Amino acid sequence: MFCHQCEQAAKGIGCDVMGVCGKKPEVAALQDNLLYGLKGLAIYANEARKLEAKDPAIDVFMLEGLFATVTNVDFDPARLEAAIRKCFEMKEKAKALYLKASGGAEAEGGFFQKLKAFFTGDESKPAQEVAAPAAWVPAADLAKQGDQYGIMTFHNDADIRSAIEILVYGLKGMAAYADHCQILGKHDDEVYAFFHKALAATADPALGLMDYVELAMECGKVNLKVMGMLDSAHIERFGSPVPTPVQLGTKAGKAILVSGHDLLMLEELLKQTEGKGINVYTHGEMLPAHGYPGLKKYAHLVGNFGGAWQDQAKEFDGFPGAIIFNTNCIQRPAASYTDRLFTWGLVAWPGIPHIDGWDFNAVIEKAQSLPGFPDAPGKEILVGFGHDAVLGVADKVIEAVKGGAVKHFFLIGGCDGAKPGRNYYTEFAEKVPKDCVILTLACGKYRFNKLDFGDIGGIPRLLDVGQCNDAYSAIQIAVALAGAFQCGVNDLPLSLILSWYEQKAVVILLTLLHLGIKNIKLGPSLPAFISPNVLNFLVENFKIAPISTPDEDLKAILG
Repeated sequence: MFCHQCEQAAKGIGCDVMGVCGKKPEVAALQDNLLYGLKGLAIYANEARKLEAKDPAIDVFMLEGLFATVTNVDFDPARLEAAIRKCFEMKEKAKALYLKASGGAEAEGGFFQKLKAFFTGDESKPAQEVAAPAAWVPAADLAKQGDQYGIMTFHNDADIRSAIEILVYGLKGMAAYADHCQILGKHDDEVYAFFHKALAATADPALGLMDYVELAMECGKVNLKVMGMLDSAHIERFGSPVPTPVQLGTKAGKAILVSGHDLLMLEELLKQTEGKGINVYTHGEMLPAHGYPGLKKYAHLVGNFGGAWQDQAKEFDGFPGAIIFNTNCIQRPAASYTDRLFTWGLVAWPGIPHIDGWDFNAVIEKAQSLPGFPDAPGKEILVGFGHDAVLGVADKVIEAVKGGAVKHFFLIGGCDGAKPGRNYYTEFAEKVPKDCVILTLACGKYRFNKLDFGDIGGIPRLLDVGQCNDAYSAIQIAVALAGAFQCGVNDLPLSLILSWYEQKAVVILLTLLHLGIKNIKLGPSLPAFISPNVLNFLVENFKIAPISTPDEDLKAILG
């Protein structure tokens, strides 16, 4: 195996024995096989779409297949093998769509003419040219087959391979958000078309470095649309988030802990547990759920338990109830809580019961059989500062800036992780001057969201914007402020201090670059999949820089 798609890549290079995330070589090979099959599916789906032939089942499967390969999602070989076989069925379905639309024969010219050259037996060609994804057929040993389709088969040129990887990881991250959208009933033909076009392009040997750079920038543009769709879907279903105090203590009663990102799954669980004496707690990226009127109305949504995803193994031991993951962020479960752990959606771990569909009775029964919590009130923290909440007091914020009460805004957020160096974000937040406001989002906020930052004239100095996908809210806030001050976003007294871990962070970064946002500080380390030349391109064009120390970075920003 070789995998370096996340920030924890072993030795800063890549995991080649065992994934730091807990991914075994077999699982890595199966995910590589699935990704290769998805490329073949994308080739036919893209060509079929050019002839106005499409299938919603193919579109949704593309999202689910890509999402399954995101870090900390699917660790179950059996489920991955099933996904690979379904991928082949979908590829053949897409091929049939194309053949029917093209009159029953693969058209001469274009991509399919190139495919013929793949089978000439010329071993001097790059690896990707020899094995065409469109002709992919699952083998008897799917893991062994997947060993042929690792990262290094993308391209022989390190810079082109780097650009392809950035695009692929961006597509994976965007697939997670688009999958949340489709679960909530939000679909967009332009979005689906881009997934097929972009993934098919990664298998096209005629494309060069700048072609992939342009596709990566387009991925950022399309992701902005996807995040906007998800924002609309959440607001339409649950209402606009409002500032809400969240209890970090416990309430007497049986308990269920929900970890992940999916709000619709949480709503359904709240409906099914209502009146049963079970209290529901959020964990990790589910914390922002407390700010939505449609979810906070449930009295048994009582608080948040624990912190970011990487602390689950030590924190879940102390949770005396049932635990369920509804998206990525699962890690190897400790034996002390596997008997009360469940998964749902695309997240899976071998041997852990998986809930298919929307019936959570097994989780409820497990919770009822466990002791639950005593009353132990704790600290409260504020969530719910989405774009509507912040822009609702925009006049107050603008007045504070113009009057000098607020000197600067810092967006300190992104993914948390276990790798050393992330204490930087805690120290940075602590050292931000008291005349500055901190916006935060995603699980990176757990590094400092329990600290007391006070307020500036009634404006809290720490504003929790929400989940990682709520980068859309932060963007809307920045754009509105830029409009109010009649300047560009890069001219605002706003600095982005971001932490990354997995592929959703990659696509959010691409969205920020698409918007032309510059001078981003990124850490705790730079991605191992970015080649030196590609990094230089990002530095020269977007002024991206790695974090250094809180004192040095604050001095450079504030002068």
